[in-house]
Amino acid sequence: QVQLVESGGGLVQPGGSLRLSCAVSGFSLDDYAIGWFRQAPGKERQGVSCIDRTGDETHVRNSVQDRFIISRDNAKNTVYLQMNSLKPEDTGIYYCAAYRAQGCTILPGPYNKWGQGTRVTVSS
Repeated sequence: QVQLVESGGGLVQPGGSLRLSCAVSGFSLDDYAIGWFRQAPGKERQGVSCIDRTGDETHVRNSVQDRFIISRDNAKNTVYLQMNSLKPEDTGIYYCAAYRAQGCTILPGPYNKWGQGTRVTVSS
């Protein structure tokens, strides 16, 4: 059974940090790009970051540049999103997703495997 399970969300004060994890089962990460997406209340889902199957190529949306870092451990079938200097506008449900590809994109269209999401709330 193919599963992507996100964890690590929670409530954090502005300026704080969280590390999200995306644990994959039912398929090998070796051939898949992984993306992180988020959806704030009343807004469309937006791409945050992605990493290709080898870890050599990553993309990050401008608004989280220099604050969020994506990484992967294929041996553990897990992808991480380190989020630093969090802001209230980072609040939302964060999803990881996968698709088979050489590179990666933060556009949601190509992704065909999705997790259920983990909630991140940045508030004082």
